[in-house]
Amino acid sequence: MSDTDDQFRTLLHSLRVWDVPELPRFDPADAPAEPLPLFRQWLREAAEAGQPEPHTMSLATADTDGRPDVRTLMLHDADGRGWHFASHRTSAKGRQLAERPQAALGFYWAALGRQVRVRGSVSAADPAESHADLHARSTGALAAALTGRQSELLGSYEELEQASAAAWERAESEPDAPVPSWTLYVLEPDEVEFFQGDERRRHVRLRYRREADGVWVCELLWP
Repeated sequence: MSDTDDQFRTLLHSLRVWDVPELPRFDPADAPAEPLPLFRQWLREAAEAGQPEPHTMSLATADTDGRPDVRTLMLHDADGRGWHFASHRTSAKGRQLAERPQAALGFYWAALGRQVRVRGSVSAADPAESHADLHARSTGALAAALTGRQSELLGSYEELEQASAAAWERAESEPDAPVPSWTLYVLEPDEVEFFQGDERRRHVRLRYRREADGVWVCELLWP
């Protein structure tokens, strides 16, 4: 039985936000000069707080008409080059990034009432680095990559089952199997915002903004 409009709204209004004993405090005065060390610290703290899959994130891109698109995927690394993720270059996100190489990332860690938003330009790593990225992952990840055809129309679920079974067999017998379309992407940030929630809605928003000379500027934003 589907909910009525009133039942659905009642459900939404009954849901709690940040149902944790106490949210951490964040003093922007203690923040480092660059965003990467703080991001790494916050991700580690989210994992230690029991946040499920703290390394998952939303990736927003735009198509050739400027229409936004978003999906959830996994962070592969965050270093001095930027935030790393991967996909088939033939997928919807791969095609969109080829046309418009800018993107935004969003992390949400409810266990701590924290968000991180990242925006910047995206570049593709070379084939050797992309190959190494894929083969540093699990057999299941390789099998999924070998299944391929991401974002294409699927005729039936049975077709997927057959292709997946063949891909798993190859991944297990050939752990270094190449997947030419697999591409590692690196988002070089020009803005990174850290959001710390507060029970009284006095949220802390600290934005790092990279200027033309590469120096990071820190700014507080109204919540």
